[in-house]
Amino acid sequence: MNHTPRTRTVVSCILLVTALGAGATACGSDGNPLSARPYDAADEISFSGPTGAGEQADPDKPLEVAVKSGDGRITDVTAQDSTGRFVAGELAADGSRWHTTSPLAANAHYTVRVSTEDQDGAPGRRVLTFDTTRAKGKTRLNVTFGPDAGEYGVGQPIVAELDHEIKDKAQRAVVERGLRVDSSPAVQGSWYWVSDKELHYRPREYWPVHATVRAHSSLDGIKIGDHLWGSNARPLTITTGDKLVAVADAATHRMTVYRNDAQINQIPITTGKPGFATRNGVKVVLAKQYFVRMRSTTVGIAEGSSDSYDLPVFYATRVTWSGEYVHAAPWSVGSQGYANVSHGCTGMSTSNAKWFFDTVHEGDVVQVVNSQGAAMEPFGNGFGDWNVDWAKWRTGSALTDTGEDAPASQDAVRLRPTTV
Repeated sequence: MNHTPRTRTVVSCILLVTALGAGATACGSDGNPLSARPYDAADEISFSGPTGAGEQADPDKPLEVAVKSGDGRITDVTAQDSTGRFVAGELAADGSRWHTTSPLAANAHYTVRVSTEDQDGAPGRRVLTFDTTRAKGKTRLNVTFGPDAGEYGVGQPIVAELDHEIKDKAQRAVVERGLRVDSSPAVQGSWYWVSDKELHYRPREYWPVHATVRAHSSLDGIKIGDHLWGSNARPLTITTGDKLVAVADAATHRMTVYRNDAQINQIPITTGKPGFATRNGVKVVLAKQYFVRMRSTTVGIAEGSSDSYDLPVFYATRVTWSGEYVHAAPWSVGSQGYANVSHGCTGMSTSNAKWFFDTVHEGDVVQVVNSQGAAMEPFGNGFGDWNVDWAKWRTGSALTDTGEDAPASQDAVRLRPTTV
């Protein structure tokens, strides 16, 4: 067979399609571009899904499209539901068959578009539509995104809380594929499985300033595992403000505050004394409380001992659930800038604490350096997510082939103890 003439014909077809528009096929075997039509692929392929009116597909079963004979091949297949979700699939190298590699959604309407070509290279198309059955008697996985909608600092992670444990890595991958976080400006980011029921999402670096971040789920109707299907989830949108980072140096007893990488203040401070040293590392502002009663008994210090305390504290900015704050400490002003005398908090004068309280917001970053304390926990005691380097963070994703099991989250302290 001489392939050269057919090659010239195909090239001229492409040119005529460009001229006539994508909806017209420009060439035929008779050489008249206006008389050409794609051949009907309906008799050339088989489809494993329902073909009769009123029939529905079982979402538990994969779909397959195959060529009935060896005279043609499949060139492309897309399967998409009415919400815009595509189903992943795999096409055989010889074009003989295509099958789904990700689950169908229950109670969904699908459109499958099949592109083929015959042995002479003539294109064919077939469009198939069908519905899937409801997931009756199945357990639904509910997802709740956090924090609440609003404006946050650039260190705020996105949290997804699940109401069922997901232990299996393949099931985790299904869940993770359905949990999307989009930002404008766009950044590189990833989920990390903190526990079987909690995921955190953060970018490689802090969020951009004045960004819009949207978390949403496409798991509704998607099979996750035996008897477990995804449910609808309320989307979340947050925005970020300026980049505000406060660096507390326990060695120099100074806190330097930066806005968008420019220094805006330096404050004399005191941090944790020996035996109560402040945690090193990056923390994220969790809350701001104008007044907190701080008692030593909440952190295991016996009442009446030399280290016991029961104090009214003002302008308290919380950075850990175990009770670490940046706050006003008028009783230690003489040591601020010179010595570490607190029980773990970062203390400063009342006027400086008010300035700090008024300046920072939830999601802003407080970093402690040069302390003799332990490292900030990555999870469970606030947001220590930024203390995990990016390479390690990526291993916490179920979609990373070389990943390892994520560490279990430590339980947040229920009684919210406080230190000074």
